[in-house]
Amino acid sequence: MTKRNEIDALRNLSGDIWNVAVDEYAAGYLKRRDLLKYAALIGLTGFAASQGLGFSGTARAAAAGGTVRVGLGQPTKAIDPVTVTDPASIGVLSQVGEYLILDDPKDGLQPKLALSWEADETAKRWTFKLRPGVKFHDGRTVTAKDVVASFERLVDPNSGSSALSAYRGVLSKGGAKIVDDETVAFDLDQSNSNFPFYVSSDVYNAVILPSDYAGDFEKNFNGTGPFKLESFRPKQGASFVRNPDYWGDKALPDRVEIKFFDDEQAQVVALQAGQLDVIPSTTRLELAIEGNANFKLLSVQASSHDAVHLRTDQAPFTDKRVRRALALTLDREAIVKGLLKGRAIAGNDTPFAPIFPSADLSVPQRKQDIAEAKRLLAEAGVPNGFEVTLTTERAYDIPDYAVIIQNFARKAGIDIKLNVLPQDAYYGSATFGSSPWLDSNLGITDFGHRGTPDIFLNATLKSDGAWNAAHFKNADYDALLVDYGKARDLQAQRVVAGKIQTLLLDETPEIISYFSQYSRITSNKVEGVRFTAISHLLLDRVSFVQA
Repeated sequence: MTKRNEIDALRNLSGDIWNVAVDEYAAGYLKRRDLLKYAALIGLTGFAASQGLGFSGTARAAAAGGTVRVGLGQPTKAIDPVTVTDPASIGVLSQVGEYLILDDPKDGLQPKLALSWEADETAKRWTFKLRPGVKFHDGRTVTAKDVVASFERLVDPNSGSSALSAYRGVLSKGGAKIVDDETVAFDLDQSNSNFPFYVSSDVYNAVILPSDYAGDFEKNFNGTGPFKLESFRPKQGASFVRNPDYWGDKALPDRVEIKFFDDEQAQVVALQAGQLDVIPSTTRLELAIEGNANFKLLSVQASSHDAVHLRTDQAPFTDKRVRRALALTLDREAIVKGLLKGRAIAGNDTPFAPIFPSADLSVPQRKQDIAEAKRLLAEAGVPNGFEVTLTTERAYDIPDYAVIIQNFARKAGIDIKLNVLPQDAYYGSATFGSSPWLDSNLGITDFGHRGTPDIFLNATLKSDGAWNAAHFKNADYDALLVDYGKARDLQAQRVVAGKIQTLLLDETPEIISYFSQYSRITSNKVEGVRFTAISHLLLDRVSFVQA
């Protein structure tokens, strides 16, 4: 098929919103993969699937069977889809729980328990058709009642839901409604053209549970996934077996065995000893297996980032010139190459990662400029710099990043003292007034991957955002968020995105100097390990390499 014939065929698939994206593809502004991702977003799931997207491919049937052995950290509390936040628990949930949609890090939104979805003209009402005949592990059929109850539970302020911050201003209690047994409608608080991401694996709490779920998940791990619970041992691990009644392709492995570790170094030792097949990845662990042909490092580019917040309501950061000055001290390329070993891309102090199709890549990239930083400080009345304390968490590469920021800031006369806390102490109660994360003058917080910038934009920077550690309150910004939500096509989104990016560069309530890749380490004896950049670990297509 010629390119022209292909474009004509694409135009016949849907209406005006789709055709704007087709025009961008025809003009070379949009890659084919991004076009297909957009097709899934607006509900053209059949077309996206026909182009070979998603995790539908199978490993060699002859290699089926066996037990996949996984090392994970310790869950921070009881494993409950409604309240879960830690990577280990998300990895466990991945074996048994499913979402309406899976956000594939390479191919975008893929149908799971939802077969299709579409919005009305305002993008304020979204309707989802459910996959028929899906059963929970206890044998009951999944219906719209279960889906509605799952989301009503997540948006209930009294449920303890960890997803409340994601849904604030987007979906409220009473917004999810049964249309019929296989159809669910969502009436949103305001228009949101990216809403499918909010019911996808991007909100990792949005696992579909039975309508009568009572918070006892660890008793039976009752979900719809490709594996069923065999045994669970708190603080030790869990094992799962193939679900013979799974609605899709049956899992290739017979079993998944997960062991919890208190120490990440112990994980790599167990991997090297042949006791594990898959473990999480950190820079330190990657160095331990570097150059060893017995192991593989698997990575996907993500929107994960470590955000540096600057309290816009506390001195010295009440003056945006001071905030911009600190941002200008950082050499982003050096951070990517040094701290992250090249496995990241430079950030531009906004949540719009370059991997987002809606990002306006024409906005100039901020670069290190010590002379300009000093000029801004002098103009702000602090020509000799100032002292400030940076508070952060002892996790991942963040303490090293804090030292790097400290060293770069010194070049402009800014004297940063470091206050590195245990992770649980840093987050505290995660509420304003009782959390070093949300209350500190200057801090660094890790944010996991999302398939769209919406959650970052709303939760971290909106005036009433639940994660607004910068205490940033800007009416123009809040209004632009409404415009962004109403924008129905990529071209319109990109126009508003450019305005948001420009405003945030001017105001600089937070510094985002990089977007990381997300990685896993595996033995070379297994293949087909899949994962999302938000800690889901998908093992149903794993096979073992035959000697």
